[in-house]
Amino acid sequence: MLQFFSKFKYFFITLFILSVIIVSLIYQALKPKERLPVYEPSMVNAELVDSSIQYIRKYHTIAPFKLINQNGDTITEATYKDKIYVADFFFTTCLTICPKMTDNMTIIQKEILDDPDVMLLSHSVTPEIDSVPRLKEYALEKGVVDSKWNMVTGDKKQIYELARKSYLAVKTIGDGGPFDMIHTENFVLVDKEKKIRGYYDGTKQEDIQKLLHDIAVLKEEYKEQKP
Repeated sequence: MLQFFSKFKYFFITLFILSVIIVSLIYQALKPKERLPVYEPSMVNAELVDSSIQYIRKYHTIAPFKLINQNGDTITEATYKDKIYVADFFFTTCLTICPKMTDNMTIIQKEILDDPDVMLLSHSVTPEIDSVPRLKEYALEKGVVDSKWNMVTGDKKQIYELARKSYLAVKTIGDGGPFDMIHTENFVLVDKEKKIRGYYDGTKQEDIQKLLHDIAVLKEEYKEQKP
């Protein structure tokens, strides 16, 4: 018996390797493709959503906007046409969570630097302080690459409405009045159709890695849609 197995050992080894490969291919073929959810207002913590849209269950998208970036250029939704992007809300004088969030956004920028499909968008929540020159100074300090990352200022009410009614990202209720102040650690992943596909804690490394993973998943989804 031992002589029989010795004589055919290479055959059995080859058969075993082929079996492993076949089983692996079958598993991959049957394994469901990873898909990111599409977040609608009704799915998000009600504290993060303006009461006027809390019960919307479908078709939610980021509203049109018109803001100014660190270079004084006008930035609109058209700037992000056919782009996946990560959005957040910050202010340059913040000494608590914002520095960590900006550092983590810099990590994302490094990973997507050569990817033409992905961009970043940071909204100042103190636009009365964060003028274009101040944003430019801050952007240079943080190593912002202008072609990948817009830090924007503009009308406070518009920014606050975007935060509450579009990105569904902040708990603080306010319409952008002089005494309103929003503050959130949320990074928001937006797809090419302006739909929200993920929320992440911008202060946590594990969430940043999850975000980078989800960007790859989303890119794969678009790749599969191509004819």
